[in-house]
Amino acid sequence: MSSENERADGGAEDAPPEQLALIRESVRKAKAPRAKPRTWRGAALAKELPVARVLVDKGVLHLDRYFDYAVPEELDADAQPGVRVRVRFGAGRHRVRDGRREGGGLVDGFLIERLAASDYSGPLAALAQVVSPEPVLGEELLGLARAVADRYAGSLADVLQLAVPPRNARAEQRPSPDPLPPPPVPDPGSWTRYEQGAAFLASLAAGGAPRAVWNALPGPRWSEELARAVAAALASGRGALVVLPDGRAVARADAALTALLGEGRHAVLTADAGPEKRYAQWLAVRRGAVRAVIGTRAAMFAPVRDLGLVALWDDGDDSHSEPHAPQPHAREVLLLRAAQDRCAFLLGGWSCTVEAAQLVETGWARPLVAAREQVRAAAPLVRTVGDGDLARDEAARAARLPTLAWQAVRDGLRQGPVLVQVPRRGYVPRMACAACRTPARCRHCSGPLAGQESGAALRCGWCGREEGGWHCPECGSFRLRAQVVGARRTAEELGRAFPAVPVRTSGREHVLDTVSPAPALVVSTPGAEPVAEGGYAAALLLDGWAMLGRPDLRAGEDALRRWLAASALVRPQSAGGTVVAVAEPTLRPVQALVRWDPVGHAVRELAERAELGFPPVSRMAAVSGPAEAVAAFLHAVELPREAEVLGPVPLPVTPVGRPRRVGAPPPGEHWERALVRVPPGRGAALAGALKAAQAARMARGSETAVWVRIDPPDIG
Repeated sequence: MSSENERADGGAEDAPPEQLALIRESVRKAKAPRAKPRTWRGAALAKELPVARVLVDKGVLHLDRYFDYAVPEELDADAQPGVRVRVRFGAGRHRVRDGRREGGGLVDGFLIERLAASDYSGPLAALAQVVSPEPVLGEELLGLARAVADRYAGSLADVLQLAVPPRNARAEQRPSPDPLPPPPVPDPGSWTRYEQGAAFLASLAAGGAPRAVWNALPGPRWSEELARAVAAALASGRGALVVLPDGRAVARADAALTALLGEGRHAVLTADAGPEKRYAQWLAVRRGAVRAVIGTRAAMFAPVRDLGLVALWDDGDDSHSEPHAPQPHAREVLLLRAAQDRCAFLLGGWSCTVEAAQLVETGWARPLVAAREQVRAAAPLVRTVGDGDLARDEAARAARLPTLAWQAVRDGLRQGPVLVQVPRRGYVPRMACAACRTPARCRHCSGPLAGQESGAALRCGWCGREEGGWHCPECGSFRLRAQVVGARRTAEELGRAFPAVPVRTSGREHVLDTVSPAPALVVSTPGAEPVAEGGYAAALLLDGWAMLGRPDLRAGEDALRRWLAASALVRPQSAGGTVVAVAEPTLRPVQALVRWDPVGHAVRELAERAELGFPPVSRMAAVSGPAEAVAAFLHAVELPREAEVLGPVPLPVTPVGRPRRVGAPPPGEHWERALVRVPPGRGAALAGALKAAQAARMARGSETAVWVRIDPPDIG
């Protein structure tokens, strides 16, 4: 209050008693102002270990190292390894006063360790603030983050942004519950359906570290089996971590674990929980109050103590690939954790990826499969409708629904709901032989061939070479085909064909979790299929060419995975369950679906990729950006001697107003992409070379962006 105001208002002494009481109460309730981080000018340093080694959260490759700071005496007690700190970063040597470096902007960071002396000869800046005395970064998590950063040519700060959730003060102040004693060893239950299932659980419960690739039988029992594996690890006194593709799968695993072990035995880490609840759950795991964790992709870094088991369900799902830098895949992170902690590893799913088959092929993991009698007893009957059948089917030409599919729907609706899987929009097919459907590939690098809008010769999507005289290596045909069967009116067509039956849809805008056992038509895109109580009576897999014809190396593997995921929701053949797939029956993925043999399909795919030098047998990186920037980057990088550069080739332009996909150019910009391939055993050298080149480029302050991604999920 100024002197002028005092004279005008008569001063506080003349105020009424009620007003004085009000002012005093307001002052009493006011929060104390937060102190700004200090420069600690002239402050005494900590008497022991006065140097703090800090990882600053800058996220740029040329600053991917630790920096030393002085520890003021007032922060000595709280400045312990693993805590969050704030430091001033960016002051030069000319900003020195009284022997201390000053200035620079405030930057968040993690205190890595305390030292008696620094190997830096110049003056040190002091820690500005200890954000919280809670240690959130342990040695195991730090080692894992460094391994992930090196594998994916990224920075440690970027990985820790994925690994450590943002701080929530209210969650941090609440104590975590007391840890519960280990549960009893669970009985094998439905694991006895698998040839080595009971032995796998027994080894877990005894403290062993078995590694297995689990080909789950169709049906809803996979979540219960996963819960029993977690219970076996907990019974041995160790922790367990399970990563699932989406919230619906997490909810099923959560229900199975709660039914088996009760409340309080496990934590659920998903983005849907909200920042406060998720951070409280994460802290309970970090403090050792909870020993089991299930969650989506971000849970792969959960700091579980005494880790005894890491498990991943459906590793072929796109959601397991992190879109933020350095874009690690959950499978590779859990493989690193299994090697680092020497714990058990379980990779499960209804299908089998080529990477999973490689783990078994190399002997690193053992197969965990059921006998063929068990598979036939659990799987539905699968029938196919090929192009020849469609050509002879008058009903298919008139109503876009084959007679066999119509009959399966009609018979299934008498028993319960019927699932109809329709490929989502945006699938663009690659070129293939019109006679035998063998994908058209480049003779030089085996990349996918694509047609040009101008009608010119075919061009390779990897190396950019033109192919003027292509012919099919399998049947000798010179004719090519690119076909997509439209699916916009599928629900309308089914509604007209079965007017008395309700039609429900599940897709990107609205995803259903479950449906009732009453007769209904459920039209769903891949990955959004709801679970029907008691299973579906039948399923239709429409427009198979839309998925098989995608311009992607994994098109066949991904199509089979999506078909198996939908078919696994159908009742067994003994209960009348039938699946009709509208796809050419001679194709390898369709044959694997009919036989329910995803492992055999993955093994054959692995052998073919080994012959052609495709991932995962080889390691590959994608370098994309404006043409001049990509050319300059490839000229500057010191690649391993065995490296092979494919391309660069133009990338499709993102239309203005459309959402930008991960790795795609900004709307309206023209980018190119080059692929760099190295043989097995040289992946670390490739990642190191690309990281060094990108760091040097950033240090020079280059403004043009270049996108580097190790093991891109889609390479064409």
